[in-house]
Amino acid sequence: MTADYSVQGRVAVIALNNPPVNGLGLATRQALCDGLNRAHADAAVHAIVITGAGKAFSGGADIKEFGSPTAFQEPNLLSVILLLEAATKPVVAAIHSVCMGGGLELALGCHYRIAAPGCSVALPEVKLGLLPGAGGTQRLPRALGVEPALNMIVSGEPVKSELLVALPGQKLFDKLAASNESLLPEALALAAGVADLRPLPLVRQLPCKHPQGDGYFQFARNMVGGMAKNLPAPLKCVDAVEAATRRSFEDGMRFERDTFIHLMWTPESRALRHIFMAERASAKIPDVPADTPQRAINSVAIVGAGTMGGGIAMNFLNAGVPVTLLEMKQEALDRGVATLRKHYEAQVKKGKLKPDKFAQRMALLSTTLCYDDLKDADLMIEAVFEELGVKEAVFRELDRVAKPGAILASNTSTLDINQIAAFTQRPQDVLGLHFFSPAQVMKLLEVVRGAGTGKDVLATVMALAKKIKKTAVVSGVCDGFIGNRMIEQYIRQAGFLLDEGCTPAQADQAMEKFGFAMGPFRMSDLAGNDIGWAIRKRRHAEKSAMRYSLTADLLCEQGRFGQKTGAGWYDYVPGKRDAIPSAEVVAMIEAHRAGLGITPRRIADEEIVQRLVFALINEGAHILEEGIASRAGDIDMVYLMGYGFPVWRGGPMHYANEVGLFNVVQAMRRFAQNPLDDAQFWQPAPLLARLASQGKTFA
Repeated sequence: MTADYSVQGRVAVIALNNPPVNGLGLATRQALCDGLNRAHADAAVHAIVITGAGKAFSGGADIKEFGSPTAFQEPNLLSVILLLEAATKPVVAAIHSVCMGGGLELALGCHYRIAAPGCSVALPEVKLGLLPGAGGTQRLPRALGVEPALNMIVSGEPVKSELLVALPGQKLFDKLAASNESLLPEALALAAGVADLRPLPLVRQLPCKHPQGDGYFQFARNMVGGMAKNLPAPLKCVDAVEAATRRSFEDGMRFERDTFIHLMWTPESRALRHIFMAERASAKIPDVPADTPQRAINSVAIVGAGTMGGGIAMNFLNAGVPVTLLEMKQEALDRGVATLRKHYEAQVKKGKLKPDKFAQRMALLSTTLCYDDLKDADLMIEAVFEELGVKEAVFRELDRVAKPGAILASNTSTLDINQIAAFTQRPQDVLGLHFFSPAQVMKLLEVVRGAGTGKDVLATVMALAKKIKKTAVVSGVCDGFIGNRMIEQYIRQAGFLLDEGCTPAQADQAMEKFGFAMGPFRMSDLAGNDIGWAIRKRRHAEKSAMRYSLTADLLCEQGRFGQKTGAGWYDYVPGKRDAIPSAEVVAMIEAHRAGLGITPRRIADEEIVQRLVFALINEGAHILEEGIASRAGDIDMVYLMGYGFPVWRGGPMHYANEVGLFNVVQAMRRFAQNPLDDAQFWQPAPLLARLASQGKTFA
């Protein structure tokens, strides 16, 4: 059963029971309707209470139904709410813990509502590129007031029940219960008290006006439009709430439904729904069962107190996990702790962190110059210089001092985890934890699975990632893993574009117009151009067949490493991050181009975008085929969370599906004809070619 039915005195209790959040799937909707009909058929029942079993009232739509016909199959949510409103016996919603989306719309269809304190209440549909589709935009403004309702609908963020109850004039909640434990008894008392009252109150009959009318909604559009560029749903939410103030309830409902259906078919909503599902899927490893035992992580040791080591430490300190930070020299250790402290002090100054929390976090931090002091750590993370010999020295020491069962992790961004594991006597305990810089800010964590990494180790770090609020994606072992392996092809194409006629500013502007947070050359200046230079030198030493433009090497030979040196592809003013186009760099590119005998051509923004993004897609297809990534959605999460790919486009692999794989392949074949490009690279990956020929997608 997905809803439990019982009778207590004169009141029937229907408890939604579809774990974990009582999603309103078809079976739950049917069970709820059956319960309502049963209560109406029982003369001994005078009122009805609807609540949720377990840890939620209802989280709304059942994600298992996303994109399936059963989401709209009768009784759909609209029909269930109509059944509630038409009930001849009073229906009380007893809300606790979580009441979101369709769950809140369901509650708004009841005659009375009582909420437990601490309940998270939200209409989060905008985060999926939608608006509430079962009356939320029409009923919530009537129950809560136009402004607070619009704020909730446009933001999608949860608000605690006690804050909503305190709003003047609100009719969302008739009562706030004393506690979660007393919610049901108080709901039963409320139901018994209103059992004989008539007529039954309906939210749809409440007035809905705003005193400033046109002026307020124009202000709202200006605010929302500025914050929600490239996303149509927030402005449509404003339209729908305005319709609630200007139209009859029935006309407003029709407007809401038409708008919901329109948004369902927008590419932006498809992208956001894909991200929602991909983020949840990324936490699941196909061959690691959900019940795999996990190791306890009660303390963490970090080797290296530099920028990465300090940033990684903050993640664990923020989550209440004690950290021991190790360095080889006292001055390096002092400098690292001072930087970490400075970050926290800046948060305190901005009001983002309370002084007592700052003190608590610093109290969890200890430091040492001796490996032996790490012997009790449950997790050890190496964050030292990206050179295999340096990593070897660290891991041999960690292997010597670590207790049995401790997990040993490397923060390497490119190096072979299997080689690193071979420096120890415990390869089953070794894996990569590639944090992205700045580690205390970036949400992405690449979890690199070595050939010998234990399943319990993987299960442990995936759970730990959630605890420290990271989106973890599992990668197999290859040079650069998922993210950096793909970005290398992106950067290679950017270099070829310079050779053929682009300037750094033109390429960056094209990619930023497409939606990237920053283009390839601004990104390289931020990361440090010497990083790519080191990789190219390593490729040369390994006699790699991969071909590069030489412009980036010429740049680095001039010491233009980016923001940290005040000069890179752009010039920088001390203390500022503004990228100023450099006449010196343009002259260098033109001279190099002339030396190669290349006549520059005008390159359209469309070609820039296609060559750079399709380079990501083709390399991503290779990664999928090789099993380095389990799913196309995992690759998308890496690029959305770690590389600034535009959210409304859903990640490179989803974007390829939207463009059409056939069209991607045809463009790649055109690029292969360019004598200045890399024809070999533009041969479609076998998986991409096969899916395109079959009319399929990466999904």
